Amino acid sequence: MGEFHFQLQETDRLVFKTFVDCNMAEAWVGDLLRIFLGKYGEDPVWGNARDLRYAQGRSVPEAMMRPEQDFTEAELPCNALPGEKGLHGAVWFESLYQASGGTLYALYHNENYPSTLPWEEETGRGYRDTDWPPGLQGDSSVQAVCRIGIMRSDDGGQSWNDRGILLEDRDDRLIRSPINRNFTFPGGVGDPSAVACGDFLYVFFGEYGYPGPYDPNTHVPEMEASGQCISVARVALADLDQPAGRAFRWDGTGFRASWDAVGRPIASLQIDATEGGGPVSSGRHSFHWGPSVSWNEHLQGWVMVMGRVDSEFWAGDSVWISFNPHADLGEGTNSQDWSTPKLLLRKPGHTLWYPSLQPPDDPDSVAARHTCVFLGQRARLWFKDLAPSTHRYLSENEIVFDRKE
Repeated sequence: MGEFHFQLQETDRLVFKTFVDCNMAEAWVGDLLRIFLGKYGEDPVWGNARDLRYAQGRSVPEAMMRPEQDFTEAELPCNALPGEKGLHGAVWFESLYQASGGTLYALYHNENYPSTLPWEEETGRGYRDTDWPPGLQGDSSVQAVCRIGIMRSDDGGQSWNDRGILLEDRDDRLIRSPINRNFTFPGGVGDPSAVACGDFLYVFFGEYGYPGPYDPNTHVPEMEASGQCISVARVALADLDQPAGRAFRWDGTGFRASWDAVGRPIASLQIDATEGGGPVSSGRHSFHWGPSVSWNEHLQGWVMVMGRVDSEFWAGDSVWISFNPHADLGEGTNSQDWSTPKLLLRKPGHTLWYPSLQPPDDPDSVAARHTCVFLGQRARLWFKDLAPSTHRYLSENEIVFDRKE
């Protein structure tokens, strides 16, 4: 099949014109590329928001360089009251699947708390407000639980309707106090990147829960770590309008674990304990997260870039890259056949989140309708840079890919 190679090159710096706190979700609508970003919905810790908007342009760089006042607010469903059916918590669009023309499906990262999604004894859903671990604002705040849902738009992303939750971890898998000291998540699934292959949408995501019922008295760090890192599930394209209960996680031999059950992460992307890998809840071990997956037509293979956490508060100063040579992700164990991640970029003293590969501003990329999930030989690397005094989403490097037989 040949070997995949890459070369990272410095280039001119581009800085996105607004605050970014999510992966990139984008699609071509007619002759314009639309990029969706921002937070929407209720959040009792960080504050409610109506900042989910889109920028557009005749290329990805043009869209990213739009001034903030040119962004368009998307129309989204209102939050439902606790205990009622509907949208709960805050959402961020992190990946788009374009069914046709203006019909888009957004995979969203969703965060909730016991106050927004309280425990329901009769259904076994929601979260019990017991032993909740401290959050990113310190001991006075609490952690959020993440899950993944789907919304649909029929007008190119101007308005959206919620189709429901695709993947989640149940309450009994959440890693509470006194064990949890990562200050971010007690469990859950989040930060999805989705790509269509055959009749399915393959969803790559971060997995943060305990691989079984959590009990602080029987908690085993090695067992926790074995069920965490980057995982993959799939859902039939025909089921995107009614996704509840239709997604299946990889269980070690196939896509047979249900949407809210314990699956198996991609083993080659896990970090061994001898190299600092360990459980998410510890706040002092390393793990990969935040995948962004793309099909590369030059390589005829899949590329994944990802972040890496190395300490508490989700801090990590590096971006990593992995490859998958199989066009068909549904055959055998192809969806698991990712190369051991290689270091792509490191910025000591900084924290790097949400890396993505984006097409350059050239006529061939525009003509091919390249996006962050469909790329050619050259791509720009973008990431969120949390420097000591500023947060910005930027690009300073270009990657050149090659395949050697």
